[in-house]
Amino acid sequence: MAGEIEDIDILVSGGGIAGLIAAAAFGAEGFSVLCVDPAPPVTDETATGADLRSTAFLAPSVALLDRIGVWDRLSPFATPLQVMRIVDAGGAQPEPRLTRDFDASEIGDQPFGWNLPNWLLRREIAARLQQLQTVRFRPGTATAEVVARDEGALVTLSDGQRLRARLLIGADGRDSPVRQALGIDVRRFRYGQKALAFAVTHQPPHDNISTEIHRAGGPFTLVPLPDRDGVPSSAVVWMENGREIARLAALSRAEFEVALNLRSAGVLGHLTQATRLTQWSIISQIADRFTGPRTALIAEAAHVVPPIGAQGLNMSLADLSTLIDLSRADPGNAAALRAYDRARRPEAYARLLGIDALNRASQAGARPLRDLRAAALGGLYGIAPVRRLMMRAGLGMR
Repeated sequence: MAGEIEDIDILVSGGGIAGLIAAAAFGAEGFSVLCVDPAPPVTDETATGADLRSTAFLAPSVALLDRIGVWDRLSPFATPLQVMRIVDAGGAQPEPRLTRDFDASEIGDQPFGWNLPNWLLRREIAARLQQLQTVRFRPGTATAEVVARDEGALVTLSDGQRLRARLLIGADGRDSPVRQALGIDVRRFRYGQKALAFAVTHQPPHDNISTEIHRAGGPFTLVPLPDRDGVPSSAVVWMENGREIARLAALSRAEFEVALNLRSAGVLGHLTQATRLTQWSIISQIADRFTGPRTALIAEAAHVVPPIGAQGLNMSLADLSTLIDLSRADPGNAAALRAYDRARRPEAYARLLGIDALNRASQAGARPLRDLRAAALGGLYGIAPVRRLMMRAGLGMR
């Protein structure tokens, strides 16, 4: 009947990876869940609009995915990350002059995490939602209007349906309509950077090593993927200033391969482009608060960071884990939301500031600054307790 309002426990606005995982998580807890997104998920690597980035799920995130019944679907496709390698190639020639390995065996018996392609994550998590009886996923439907009140978040969808949610989760990206509806401002840091994301093949095996190469403009990162047609493969995230990314993207395939191998400093031998290139704008951003009445922001609706140190989606899953733990009695109650904001915003802001500093250091173009960066890396790495502390902090461990 027109004007009728449907009551629901959890409404997730946003069907990206974080939103899909949120729907799966609350569905696993037995709550009634609706997840909406304006666009259907692209679940084929070769399809237009496919997200060719990859995500490294660090150990705490894997524990959450296992708890909510998602990891069993993902683990057959996951590549372990045993070593995080940082290479400084900031000398006169684009070649490694300092290499430091952070080995997970120093702090435990498990890898740092596991890497998976983003398009595949969307496919598998969406399939998991179909197995959960209390969860509905409606791609092609957007959140059109939000009125957040203490008795419930009143939401009108783009098809005219009206709902009252005990908890509305804004997982709808850096330009979050939910955040805007609540009138929550953001603090934004700009770098003039973009990133190219794509996959490559190479002859030597990656040996489960994720390699971050620093020269100028931003890091160039190679992250292990499963073999592609029997040939070792890695995901690449190549960060540079926007003009340089535009120049690179306009090159012929042969010209691009020359530039690619120059920038990789030969750490995995000759790299061959295996997928098309996709581009992403690089910013840091944090919301002034993570909550409103009966509403919580997670993932990029709450915070955005550059793709350094596998932090982005892992910060998002830390949001979700905290939100679940606080929501079992009454999802969206005011005390729980206050506790969520107190727990997550300071932690996210501190991590954002650390990543911001690392990114600005990685952009350094002048040789003296690049030399200083290499010296700092070498000095910190050489102190074993500091090295182990950095690894544990990167994982979000105490």
